[in-house]
Amino acid sequence: MGSIWPVAVADLINWGWLRIGPPYIYINIDPVIVHLGPLALHWYGLMYVVAIVVALWGIQGYIRRKGLNDEIVYRLLWWCIIAGLIGGRLYFVIQQPDLVQDYLLQPWRILATWEGGMAFYGAIFLVVPVLFWRARVEGINPFVALDSGVLFASIGQIFGRIGNLINGDIIGYPSTLPWSTVYVHPASFACLQGYCNEPVQPAAAYEMLCNFVLLGVLFILSRRLRRPGVLTLAYLYGYAITQFVVFFWRANVVVSFLGLNWGLKQAQWTSLVVLILLLPVTYLVLRSRYARPVPPEEVAAFYGLPPRPGSEAAAAAASAPMEAAEEPERAVSASALSPNTDARLDEGPAANRREPPAESLQEPS
Repeated sequence: MGSIWPVAVADLINWGWLRIGPPYIYINIDPVIVHLGPLALHWYGLMYVVAIVVALWGIQGYIRRKGLNDEIVYRLLWWCIIAGLIGGRLYFVIQQPDLVQDYLLQPWRILATWEGGMAFYGAIFLVVPVLFWRARVEGINPFVALDSGVLFASIGQIFGRIGNLINGDIIGYPSTLPWSTVYVHPASFACLQGYCNEPVQPAAAYEMLCNFVLLGVLFILSRRLRRPGVLTLAYLYGYAITQFVVFFWRANVVVSFLGLNWGLKQAQWTSLVVLILLLPVTYLVLRSRYARPVPPEEVAAFYGLPPRPGSEAAAAAASAPMEAAEEPERAVSASALSPNTDARLDEGPAANRREPPAESLQEPS
């Protein structure tokens, strides 16, 4: 009976492109969805589009609570997308051992993202300063923008990992665990790297699991933290730690750093450097005027900031004196139209008493 059950389960979920057991998980997907003449639509590129759309939807509640409108968010988003693509690709390229031969001597290959290769650390390194700069141009608190950005990134990364699973471009060490992954499509990156039909640790799935955990933590913190910038720090610490741990299962090349041979990969060295740098950065962030706790009744995106000309905050500040000047006129008009006005004028001696302006303004209420 025990020998029949695994076969029955495998038959139930054998969809051709995916088969689970026995004894492993088999993936048979072409990384290219469809060829359109000389062009090709890749699953990995499609996942980027899905990631952007879903992540933008997922942060709507947060940006509303922080006082950001869609126009500001869309303007910031395009800058972040461009910076993320450039930073992620360039950081991948500079890490390659064949940098000179394959990229510097063939610079057009730097743009060949369809060949695989995006390093998310590079996206972080470029997006953070770009988003900080653009937030200041918009006249909003840059830490609020960064906090929104890390929520966006933590959602989008999950779909990026789906693209990695389909591509087979994140490979773990060979394994006999029952959840090991076997890539069988000859066009998959796993097969191109010599791991075809070989069970390996599903490192991309491990990273996706870490993304889910980190996303859950961030969403919990996003409803409790009152200091802008702390959510960004939590994400950076969390991402660096998870990357350092997950890469112990990834079959990447072990490299030395500053003469140290600790058996670590490039991303693990990057994680260590990031964690060390985060210590003074945390001190500076918490002491920054942008990280002051926001009172519940204030708008976080503009709290404590001088309005910049042309910004939304400046428009609100400019309209405030006009509204204040119109308020007495509205109050007097409301008082004049009140049906009890004649009665108050006929109240005898009190009718000749001059009321203070402040009290007369309170009459309509």
